[in-house]
Amino acid sequence: MKEGILVLNPGTTSTKVAVFDGIAELWRASIEHDTQDIHQFAHIAEQLDYRYNIIRDAIPADYLKNLCAVVGRGGLLRPIAGGTYAVDDELLSDVKAARWGEHASNLGSMLADRFAQQLDIDAYVVDPVTTDEFDEISRVSGVPGIVRKCRAHALNIKATARRAAAELAIPFNEARLVVAHLGGGISIAAIKEGRISDVNDGLLGMGPFSPERSGALPLQGVIDLVRDQGYDRAKEIFSRESGFVGYFGTADLREIEKMIESGDKQASLIWEAMIYQVAKEIGAMAAALQGNIHGVVVTGGLIKSDALLERLNKYISYLGRIFEYRGEEEMLALAEGALRVIRRQEAAKTYGENS
Repeated sequence: MKEGILVLNPGTTSTKVAVFDGIAELWRASIEHDTQDIHQFAHIAEQLDYRYNIIRDAIPADYLKNLCAVVGRGGLLRPIAGGTYAVDDELLSDVKAARWGEHASNLGSMLADRFAQQLDIDAYVVDPVTTDEFDEISRVSGVPGIVRKCRAHALNIKATARRAAAELAIPFNEARLVVAHLGGGISIAAIKEGRISDVNDGLLGMGPFSPERSGALPLQGVIDLVRDQGYDRAKEIFSRESGFVGYFGTADLREIEKMIESGDKQASLIWEAMIYQVAKEIGAMAAALQGNIHGVVVTGGLIKSDALLERLNKYISYLGRIFEYRGEEEMLALAEGALRVIRRQEAAKTYGENS
């Protein structure tokens, strides 16, 4: 059986591209796009032809001969259950119109569809950021009219939870885990029988602060800052200029650790505070699962730091087995999602049937 898979992961000014044979990566490239070229397009969808031509020319021709599927980053879709989705007309309509938001990742499904048409293969997306599997109780905020949303690093959370389940030799749909994705943004999720049943909003307003984002905040401070700075400026501060960036002007953990090594007490305090808040959120998600968990998964770029991981483990080791998956393998996670369908381990979902 053919298991050649083309993987496409578009970002703001670059597109990551890889070719897999099953789970074996054969080739990878990160294609940088000229900023001036990108800025000539008023809308993300208008970049499709531009990016497609560059990507097509970059892929060695031999790698295009034995493909059976292409998979793209899911982008901003309506709230849907996680899984692997066949790219259909309704999905493409939503991302082309940016119905649920404008983001470069919307190009993932569009590019996948274009390659699929040219190569006569199947096109998929996997666990988009709008994956929503919340328990109803998780949606309640405490303020009528404000509903908690499932917004997280779903692709990496689900992929690493699957790996932990495999290590435990249990079916994924029986797994009960806390998964902490620690990167520029932080998402800490309760995985209940394979679903993201609860997670903090890692972009705006919940959970620990991260290298760039504010996390949960005292409400009076939020009200005052919005009053003084205005809505748009406050949103920028909370989502891009908080955490390490706000305190030190850098999101690079290595720079913070150098400051700590040089005796900077403020850097040491803020570093410890982030770890402390991460540990508290992990504990909260364990409580949401009533303590009935198979273990805790920690993943993402931040745990490449031995010092951070060692300190975090001192807080959470009481929770049982700790699975460590350093960095995040988004390309592999996308390939694995397509491969499960190719191998008939699960059926592809249809976006148009989940309206």
